[in-house]
Amino acid sequence: MFNAELKRGSMGLMILAALEDRPRHGYEIGKLLEKRSDGQLEFRVSTLYSALYRMEDRGWIKGLWVEKPGERRRCRYSLTPEGKKILAQQRKEWAAFAAMVNQVAGVGHA
Repeated sequence: MFNAELKRGSMGLMILAALEDRPRHGYEIGKLLEKRSDGQLEFRVSTLYSALYRMEDRGWIKGLWVEKPGERRRCRYSLTPEGKKILAQQRKEWAAFAAMVNQVAGVGHA
């Protein structure tokens, strides 16, 4: 439904927000984003995992492989202290950017 560039530009913020309350594995992150957006957002598995790997390389999230009897091995991602800082910063930037775009585009209250 949304332009791919818009999704790509905001995916990091959405992933960090999905990990704010607890660790999650990739599939769970994708499903949570879909649920929070009322089904308007869907990410390809390859796109989601590429973003997760990039964020892990930057030190924003940490992956931990977990094995449970009867289940396949999964990597659960959690926010690092740096990731929490980045999330707060990106939320502020997003709010300011969205307000500016709304002002320039004439969106909002008349």
